[in-house]
Amino acid sequence: MDDKELKSTIEAILFAAGEPVPADRIAVVLGVEKEEILRAAKQLSDEYAFQQRGIRLVKMNESLQLCSAPEYAQSITHVLERRKPPRLSQPALEVLAICAYFQPVTRAYVDQVRGVDSSYTMGILLDRGLIEPCGKLDVAGRPSIYKTTELFLRTMGITSLAELPKLPDMSSDDGIAKLSQVIDSLKAEENRQLEIAN
Repeated sequence: MDDKELKSTIEAILFAAGEPVPADRIAVVLGVEKEEILRAAKQLSDEYAFQQRGIRLVKMNESLQLCSAPEYAQSITHVLERRKPPRLSQPALEVLAICAYFQPVTRAYVDQVRGVDSSYTMGILLDRGLIEPCGKLDVAGRPSIYKTTELFLRTMGITSLAELPKLPDMSSDDGIAKLSQVIDSLKAEENRQLEIAN
């Protein structure tokens, strides 16, 4: 299979799937090395961006997916008349941050960090597909443990958890001030995005 055919095949698979597809699976089915799949996917991704196409190929951990280019989000929303999903509440954002930075976590751990019962909020995040169960803790009672999903990565606009902002050192007043600045900038960005959408 030459490069052009490989890229076309990957494009067709991802278009038909409509969701992330593990690069390993594509490699096994096509009978090529995973590195070849990732190399061809990177070339496709670069071509889409260079040609300013309306689609993008994104890599999330070891999976690939086709999605619309972010600069066309407003046009897509208006044409398809989709209602924006409701914004996450402050408690939901707190729980999501705890899951993202300390995963895998139990509900009891999230409760301990927040100081309140988080079962309802975790249920909302599970329903929205932002977190998912990933096994059981090997202790008495075998509580479920949770991690963030690929939808979380797409929603945050990142390809892996390594791209999350670093947590400041909270042992000093300087760390707390830096955290406040990060929170303020995130709120300002969220408000800016809402103004653009409306």
